Amino acid sequence: MEKSDKTESEKRQAAQQAALKEAEQRRAALTPGPRPKEQGGQEGPEPTRYGDWEKAGIVSDF
Repeated sequence: MEKSDKTESEKRQAAQQAALKEAEQRRAALTPGPRPKEQGGQEGPEPTRYGDWEKAGIVSDF
């Protein structure tokens, strides 16, 4: 009976390794590449982080 338990254990371990390998491949496929640099954007920090937008001296809250 011990031999069949070992066989089941080996099967489970092989299935676990296959699942981990598949998960790693899926994560690698979902990893985005580098983002393109913005052209013609506003200078300085992103204004939407502070809850308002300023352009040419006019501030808009949203």
